[in-house]
Amino acid sequence: QVPLVESGGGLVQPGETLTLSCSVSEFSLDSYAIGWFRQAPGKEREGVLCIPGNAGKSYYGDSVKGRVTFSRDYAKNTLYLHMNRLEPEDTGVYYCGRSSFGTGCPAPWANQRWYQDWGQGTQVTVSD
Repeated sequence: QVPLVESGGGLVQPGETLTLSCSVSEFSLDSYAIGWFRQAPGKEREGVLCIPGNAGKSYYGDSVKGRVTFSRDYAKNTLYLHMNRLEPEDTGVYYCGRSSFGTGCPAPWANQRWYQDWGQGTQVTVSD
C-alpha cells in the first residue's frame, strides 16, 4: 500500500481554483508533517507548502503565498491543498511527501531531501 496518494489535478484556466488531495495511509495526519511540492518540465522540484502534523507553523512557497490554503479531514486521513487564482506558472506535477523528522516542518522546509514516501503525483495544467 502506497503511504501517500495525490489526486485532484486537471486542466484549468488561469484565474480558476483547484483543490488537490493527499490521502494518507499507514500513519495518522498528526504524526508527521506533510510537504507539498511541484515539478514543472525541465525544472527541479519546488516546495509549495509544508503542513505540520500538530498545531505548529506551516510554511508557504513565495510563488504561491497568498493563493494557497490547506485543510485536513481527520476522518478520511486526507490533506487538501486549495489553490486560488491559478497561473500558467503553477503548471506541473504536484507531489506530497512525509517529513522524515516528525510532526514539525523540517528546516529548511522546502528541501525535498527531508521528505519520503512520495506519492505518484497529480498533474496540474493551467492554460487557456
